[in-house]
Amino acid sequence: QVQLVESGGGAVQAGGSLRLSCAASGSIFRIYNMDWYRQAPGKQRELVTSITSAGSTNYADSVKGRFTISRDNAKNTVYLQMNSLKPEDTAVYYCNADIWGFGVRRDYWGQGTQVTVSS
Repeated sequence: QVQLVESGGGAVQAGGSLRLSCAASGSIFRIYNMDWYRQAPGKQRELVTSITSAGSTNYADSVKGRFTISRDNAKNTVYLQMNSLKPEDTAVYYCNADIWGFGVRRDYWGQGTQVTVSS
């Protein structure tokens, strides 16, 4: 079985920083894109940022210049460095990865980690 385990969420004041991690484990042959999504209360889940296996990145306009996604392919881990946090960044953050394992290629989701930013 393939699992994604997230860590690093918490509560910070506006202007602060947090770093999220998401590690994939199990029988993994290859990991393609890795993404971070977030879902605020009463809102739909939205894509925050993504990174390809080669390291190309994309960001939502709302986080450009403040968030940085990176990955360590040797550790099957993706990171999200969040700086200059704003109250509107408050949400549950989920990692998502396109993984080829057990002879099947599919998306996997982490369990989510809460990020709370107070003003």
